[in-house]
Amino acid sequence: MIFDTHAHYDDEAFDADREKLLESLPEHGIGAVVNVGASMRGAKDSWRLMQEHDFIYGAIGIHPDHAGEMDEEGLQQLREMLRHPKAVAVGEIGLDYYWDRETHEVQKKWFTAQMELALELKKPIIVHSREAAKDTCDCIKEVHAGKPGFAGGVIHCYSGSVEMAREYIKMGYYIGIGGVVTFKNARVLKEVAAEIPLERIVTETDCPYLAPVPYRGKRNCSLYIPFIIEEIAKIKGMTPYEVEQATWKNARRLYRLD
Repeated sequence: MIFDTHAHYDDEAFDADREKLLESLPEHGIGAVVNVGASMRGAKDSWRLMQEHDFIYGAIGIHPDHAGEMDEEGLQQLREMLRHPKAVAVGEIGLDYYWDRETHEVQKKWFTAQMELALELKKPIIVHSREAAKDTCDCIKEVHAGKPGFAGGVIHCYSGSVEMAREYIKMGYYIGIGGVVTFKNARVLKEVAAEIPLERIVTETDCPYLAPVPYRGKRNCSLYIPFIIEEIAKIKGMTPYEVEQATWKNARRLYRLD
């Protein structure tokens, strides 16, 4: 079975065929999907989708690009949604210095607040980090890693070095690998996939974004995860079945579903 640990089926890219596509996933071996909130609207949509489909779980959180939406009332709304048993993580949260749509101060404030919420509720976190590797790692070390209530998490769409990946693994986090690993120019990510233990890798799409080869540039969806699994298997000298089985188990451990 395949586990898509990070999807955005609430995105408008799926408005034309969302229900038909979602209904088709189980028959193609997609056993579970975590739909991940980004904005407050996205968090609410994820909360709704996880209740409408047995195999869909929800992650509830505010992306750094939307950190300016947040206030104490919004944090309380997240807390209430996260109490649902199918809300498996706080995310996606983190820092994004590439788009810089919010100030670094605002991003760090609400990244911290949401990590503290995860500790309070004993939920894992889903971390977004773009052009902010050091600050992201420093914030996680200071606020989340190893603290009371710590339930781990995943560094989503990992783009850092092998050394930093090892550091995250030592702290108890998983590394999320998606379609980028199939790109010819993804040398560093291929090195990460080769060097870190399979037991700490989970597969993800980030759909509708970052579709793997041969669908690069098109709308992504969970049906394309086998291409990611095949590439990881090739890199590690394993069979796709072995990688599929391992990443399924890893994802269930990550999200406390066992």
